[in-house]
Amino acid sequence: MDSTDSVYQDIAKRRAVILASIQDAARAPLAATEPHLVAISKKQPDMRIDAALQLGQRIFGENRVQEAQNRWTDRKETYPDLQLRLVGPLQTNKAEDAVSFFDVIETLDRPKLARALAKAAQKTGHRPEIFIQVNTGEEPQKAGVLPEELPDLIAFARSL
Repeated sequence: MDSTDSVYQDIAKRRAVILASIQDAARAPLAATEPHLVAISKKQPDMRIDAALQLGQRIFGENRVQEAQNRWTDRKETYPDLQLRLVGPLQTNKAEDAVSFFDVIETLDRPKLARALAKAAQKTGHRPEIFIQVNTGEEPQKAGVLPEELPDLIAFARSL
C-alpha cells in the first residue's frame, strides 16, 4: 500500500466516524435541521484534500481568503458542488474577495465589517450566507461580538 492509499483510508475511516456521530445527533429531539460536516482544510496537504474530495466531502472551511483562493480556485471548476466557508477572522479590506469567493462567511463580528460585506455584495452581485460570530465566553483574546451587543449587530446587519 502506498502513502496515497494510506491517506485515503485514514481520511475514509475518520470521516465515517464523524458522519456516524452527525447522524446520531440529527436523530436527537432538539435537532432542528440536518447537520453537515464542514472539513477545515487549513494547512492540510493537497493529498489529504484530494482524498476527502474523492470520498464525497464537499463542504470545506478555510481561515484565510488568499490561501483559500490558491487552494480552491481550480478545484471549484472540477467540483462545481463545492461549498466553501470562511471560518477565520476577516479584515474589511478583504471583504470583496471573500464575498466573491466564499459561499458562506461565518465570522461577521462588527458593524464596520457588516458595511464592507454589504458594499462588496452590492458591487459583485454575489451574496454568500453570512453568520454572526458570537464570543459567548466573553473572552478578550477571542473574536466575535459580545452577547449583549448581538441584538444591535443583528439589527444593523439586517438594515444593510
